[in-house]
Amino acid sequence: MGTRRVLVTGCSSGIGLAVAARLAKDELRRFKVVATMRDLKKRGPLEKAAGDSLNKTLEIKELDACCEASIKECVNSLPNRRVDILVSNAGVGMIGPLECQSIAAMKELFDTNFFGLVRLVKEVLPDMKQRQSGHIVVMSSVMGIQGLLFNDVYSASKFAVEGFCESLAVQALKFNIKTTLVEPGPVMTEFERKVYEDAEMMDLSETDEETAKIFREVYLPYSKKVFTSLGQTTEEVAEQTLKVITAKDPPLRHQTNRLYTPVTALKHADPTGRLPLDTFYKMIFKHDNVLNATLGVLRMLQRKTGKKL
Repeated sequence: MGTRRVLVTGCSSGIGLAVAARLAKDELRRFKVVATMRDLKKRGPLEKAAGDSLNKTLEIKELDACCEASIKECVNSLPNRRVDILVSNAGVGMIGPLECQSIAAMKELFDTNFFGLVRLVKEVLPDMKQRQSGHIVVMSSVMGIQGLLFNDVYSASKFAVEGFCESLAVQALKFNIKTTLVEPGPVMTEFERKVYEDAEMMDLSETDEETAKIFREVYLPYSKKVFTSLGQTTEEVAEQTLKVITAKDPPLRHQTNRLYTPVTALKHADPTGRLPLDTFYKMIFKHDNVLNATLGVLRMLQRKTGKKL
C-alpha cells in the first residue's frame, strides 16, 4: 500500500494536533497529512509540533466543520479530492447543571460535535465508495458509551456520534470502507482545562441550591481526582489512533485507556442499566472513601507501569 492521505480536523490544539503530528512523523512515511483548523491564525503550535515534517508529510489547511462550503473547498483543493483516511476530531465541551445551559449553546455544541462529523462524512463518503476503499476514524469518547453526571448534553452529542457511526458502518463495509470510533477517557488538554476553569466561574443561579452545591463541592473535586488518576496525554491518544489506522482489521470501537474499561463494562454487564446507575450513585454520593481508594490504586498501577495505559 502506498502513501495514504489523511484529513484530520481540529488540529489547532489537543488531540487533533497530536494525531496530525504523530502521523506526519511516521517512521515508515506511510501518510500525507492534511491538518485542518477553523482559524489559521492558530497554526503556530501545530507548526512547532510538526517540526521537519511541515510542508513535507504535513500541510495545513483551513476547514470549518460547521460550514459545508468550507469543507467542500478544502476537499476540492486536494489532488483528485482523494481522502484515504478521515480523522474527525473537531469538538467542544459542556459541563454543568442542565438548568444553567441555554438551548442555543446546546445547539451550537451539537452543530460541531455531531453535525460537524455528518458534514465531513457526507463530503468524503461518495468518493470513498467510488474507490471502494477508505477509513473513517471518529474521535468519540467513553461518554458516548456511558453518560456521566453533569455531562448530559456533551454525552448526548457523543451518543449521537456513536449511533451514527454504528449505523453507517454496516453500509460502509459493503464498499470496503472501515469505520472506527476512538473512545478516550479523560485527556489532559488545554480544551479540558478551559472547560473546567469556566465551570468553576459558572453562574449557577438558574438551578437550586442543592444541585449547585453538588456541582461545586462533589462533581468538580471528583473530576479533578479522576483526571489526576486516569488522565492520558494527547500523545498517548495519538499513539493509540495510529495503531487503529495501521491495523489490518480495524475495530469499530477502540478505548484508548484500559484503566477506564471497567467503567464502561458495567453498562454491558446489566442490560437493565441498574448496575452502572447504582454504582455511580454510590461512588459519588455515598462512598467517597471507596472512590478515593480506587483512584489511589490506579495511580499506583500507573507509576508501576511507568506510563498511562
